[in-house]
Amino acid sequence: MRRLIWIVAAAALALPAIALAAGSSPRSAAEKQCRTELHSMGGATFKATYGTKKNKSNAFGRCVSHRTAQDKSDQSSSKTSAEQQCRTERSADPAAFKAKYGTNKNKSNAFGKCVSQTAHTMEQQQGSSSS
Repeated sequence: MRRLIWIVAAAALALPAIALAAGSSPRSAAEKQCRTELHSMGGATFKATYGTKKNKSNAFGRCVSHRTAQDKSDQSSSKTSAEQQCRTERSADPAAFKAKYGTNKNKSNAFGKCVSQTAHTMEQQQGSSSS
């Protein structure tokens, strides 16, 4: 039982890096994570971990659903944090903020550009620190 816990923990730590490297949709990244986990854990352990039906035949689908939700919540928390950072930066000097991030005629898209850039940078940092 302890071995199973260690295997699942190791796989859980390694899989987000694989998903970030994939650079694809959350679902396909989750499928790749689950395939990797299935091969590292073995079929019986994987089914016992994720399966909920009597014969545990739904294990892969449950794994994908779990990983997709987990990836989306990670992305959501990055976006929220990026929004907070941009609000703080904007309130410190609104004119400089518009000049730095705004790209359209009247620089009115500065906040969205800031959030996008900051969230992207945060995701890259998380990917490099977990690898």
